[in-house]
Amino acid sequence: MNTEPLILCESLVKIYRLNQEGGGSVEVQALQGMDMTVSEGEMLGIVGASGSGKSTLLNVLGGLDHPTGGRALIAKQDLGQLSPAALDLFRRKTVGFVWQQGARNLISYLTALENIELPLTLSGQVGRAADQRALELLDLVGLSERKNHRLEELSGGEQQRVAIAIALANRPRLLLADEPTGELDTATAQTIYDLLRRLNKQLGLTIVIVSHDPGIARHVDRVVAVRDGKLASETLRVQKVDSDEHHLVELAVVDAAGRLQIPREYLEQFNIRRRVQVELTEEGILIRPPEREHHSHDQTSALSPNEQESTAFETKVAPSRLWKVWQSLKSRFTRPAQNHNGDEK
Repeated sequence: MNTEPLILCESLVKIYRLNQEGGGSVEVQALQGMDMTVSEGEMLGIVGASGSGKSTLLNVLGGLDHPTGGRALIAKQDLGQLSPAALDLFRRKTVGFVWQQGARNLISYLTALENIELPLTLSGQVGRAADQRALELLDLVGLSERKNHRLEELSGGEQQRVAIAIALANRPRLLLADEPTGELDTATAQTIYDLLRRLNKQLGLTIVIVSHDPGIARHVDRVVAVRDGKLASETLRVQKVDSDEHHLVELAVVDAAGRLQIPREYLEQFNIRRRVQVELTEEGILIRPPEREHHSHDQTSALSPNEQESTAFETKVAPSRLWKVWQSLKSRFTRPAQNHNGDEK
């Protein structure tokens, strides 16, 4: 696999402006300064919750959405600087798409063979050469015998295999797949992943797959998790020593500005909210709760509810002149108890 990056994203930003009922609009920042590289010939998975920005990233990489800020370079082409005509040429020559729904990939009234011939015709390839290329692609995805079948005559897995053949028609360097197994059962999804892996190895094809499938790490070289429009972590397949087997290693991602996303469950476990203490140790960098806040939390938790309330208030006002005001008011309204003769106790 070539180590030269085919995809390079630097501080990538994508903002959508949504119109609201009754006028006005609201901005949604789908990508928030994302940094990412994908090597030529790599097979990458992208995962994340709905709304995390993974599909937006795929649309930007495919030239379907224009970045608001930062850079997205594919094969050294800065997509944000390309003209509409240049973007059309990029989509025809450099990138292929596979979508989740079969109806978005295939034209229903055309046969499998005719669907593959269509992008070839649009790119100016006609006649016997185009027919031969379409047949080769059908054979490549194992569907030569289904060449005359239409969309409704193909199973979900067969539709996706035809879709992959269509995406490869113009020999792209990059294949983008958005939930290609989302509507397939487990066994059929496995055949699609196996086909994509074979094409990756056989053609040297760079493949980026967006998926909700938690098991996608078994099928790709690397998985990146997207959270809040940024890369949060990477999962790598690492080969074991003296073995053909692999094990998975999850790593946090540090962006170009040195920012790190810590998993929410870790923050909750150590009661970390807004600040952390960072220390340099012999083994690396240690991140932990601040000692003062941790000590204060332990002391407060040992007090009664009334004492906790009083302590919390006193802690807030002690550094300022309000503390003296509070003491004055407390002495004025808190009078000493008296005995039955009226004398102070």
